[in-house]
Parts: sequence; structure tokens; C-alpha cells
Amino acid sequence: MHLATYVGLQHTASRTLADAFRQVADGHAGEPDVHHLCRTLAAMCDTHVDRLAPVADRYGEQREDEPERLHADGLSRTRSGGVGLLRDLQDLYTLASFVDITWTVLAQAAQGTRDHELLDIVQTCETDTQRQLRWLNTRIKQAAPQALIASAAAP
Repeated sequence: MHLATYVGLQHTASRTLADAFRQVADGHAGEPDVHHLCRTLAAMCDTHVDRLAPVADRYGEQREDEPERLHADGLSRTRSGGVGLLRDLQDLYTLASFVDITWTVLAQAAQGTRDHELLDIVQTCETDTQRQLRWLNTRIKQAAPQALIASAAAP
């Protein structure tokens, strides 16, 4: 059964997303909404990691069997300025999308194995991840004109 591979993948990806949200919060502390909401979203990811722990105990986490390109990379550093914020938000969006589709895969497995505990965890966490994606999308839309147009028009 390869379910352990995806449980491990999601466990790691959720931790990585939490760390990335914290990194962006700290790196863009001058943007109060980004700082506060990224901290809140990181805590949400921490809860996902905690909720997934009993499932990981039950199915295991076979990281050594993961295909090499099946992983989630965190942010190596935050960038500065408006374009830096935009790029960091895009990186978060990419990582959150990876987490979201991995929840989808786990939901399918939970349905197939009739694992109601896993399905309940996945449904809750997937809803949270979709909220994160919506906020990131909105904040990217807000940051883009300022970063790409307003700063270019400044002398």
C-alpha cells in the first residue's frame, strides 16, 4: 500500500507550508496584514500536522519510497520590496496548491479504504487550505499593481 507515501508527503508538506508562512510573516513584518495573517495561517498548518499525526502512526510514513521529485520545497529566503512580496506570495501559493492537491489524493484514498477518521481530517484540512489559497490569491491581486505598475511609475 502506497498510502504511507502520501501520508508522509502531506505531513512534511504541511510542516513546510507552516514554516514558509512564518518566514514570509517575519520577512514582510512591515506589511501588517501579511505578518498577522501569515502567522495565523502557519498556526492553521501546525494544526493540520497535529491532526495528521495519528494517521501517520497508523499507516506509517514511507519517505524513503517517495519518488525523488515528489516533495515540497520551502522558501529559502524572503525577498524585499513590493516585487519581493509578490514573489514570496506566489511561492506560498505554489506550496499551498501542492498541499491542497495532496489533500485531494488522500481524500480519494480515505474513501477507497473507508477510513472515516482520515476522511474527516482531510475534509477539514482541505477546507482550511482552500481558504489559505483564496487569501493568497486576493493578496497577490492587491500586491501586483503596486509592485508592477506604481513602483515603475515612481521617479
